[in-house]
Amino acid sequence: MSQVTLWTRPTWEIDRWVKQGVFNGFSPAAEIAKDGDDAVVRVELPGVDVEKDVNVEVDKGQLVIRGERRDERSEDKGGRTLSEVRYGSFRRSFKLPAHVTSDAISASYDAGVLTVRVAGAHKGAEAQRIAIESR
Repeated sequence: MSQVTLWTRPTWEIDRWVKQGVFNGFSPAAEIAKDGDDAVVRVELPGVDVEKDVNVEVDKGQLVIRGERRDERSEDKGGRTLSEVRYGSFRRSFKLPAHVTSDAISASYDAGVLTVRVAGAHKGAEAQRIAIESR
């Protein structure tokens, strides 16, 4: 009778994994940049099937990017098969200016990066300095 060890990491690492989202899904890295009057949101989604597993929408004044990552691997070594399945859902949301509608938004995916362009997001908006009060 052969034995298989299912858990080889110390149990104290479970807390760290939960905080990182290993069990609760994951939160992909995102950046927002200004390009003229447009806002450009880039979200790192390597290996994700965006056509099947990702949704980009406008909901209650927010740009919402959500979906699911699935990663399945199988490896045969020395007469044994190692199968590993990781998956998790994600949701990122960004507040939109009141004048932006879904018609102003376009999305593309290339080399593991989802790029969402919000046309005219900064149009007519000027930065206003806020005074900082010291105490």
